[in-house]
Amino acid sequence: MSDPALPDSHAAGQDEPGPVRMPTSQPLLVRALRWGIIATVALIVLFAGIGWLVSENRGLAGGVLGAAIGGVLLGITVGSIAFANRYIASPSYIVVFFVIVLGAWLLKFIGFIVAAVLLRDQPWLDPTVMFFGIISGVLVSIVIDVLVIAKSRIPYVSDAA
Repeated sequence: MSDPALPDSHAAGQDEPGPVRMPTSQPLLVRALRWGIIATVALIVLFAGIGWLVSENRGLAGGVLGAAIGGVLLGITVGSIAFANRYIASPSYIVVFFVIVLGAWLLKFIGFIVAAVLLRDQPWLDPTVMFFGIISGVLVSIVIDVLVIAKSRIPYVSDAA
């Protein structure tokens, strides 16, 4: 008699379950995350220079923080989806997936509010340069996501067994 809590591979007498198949979207998520990291580093360098030209040390701090915050907050979404896909073999995959993704969204929301409150009136940074750094990070992330998806080759019917 087989235990319903165990996967079929255990019921058939096999010791090890087969390899876990990741969703076909996983390589796209990893590619988007990789390009997002590269773009965030480039934006940090770009806004460090722009910030320095606008208001020297204050602008440098604002540019670096703005680009970094924008990149990190947006990378959390793609990273959380890619991480949640690791649990695809779990019987409660959908619940685990949405707990991870919505938990990451909540973490981003709280992190953004905390950063905005803590950095609001700091004399050592230029808030305008920081604002444009965050907005640029958001826009670049959207462009990267669109390009990665537009150039992907995922079949209409994927992950079918």
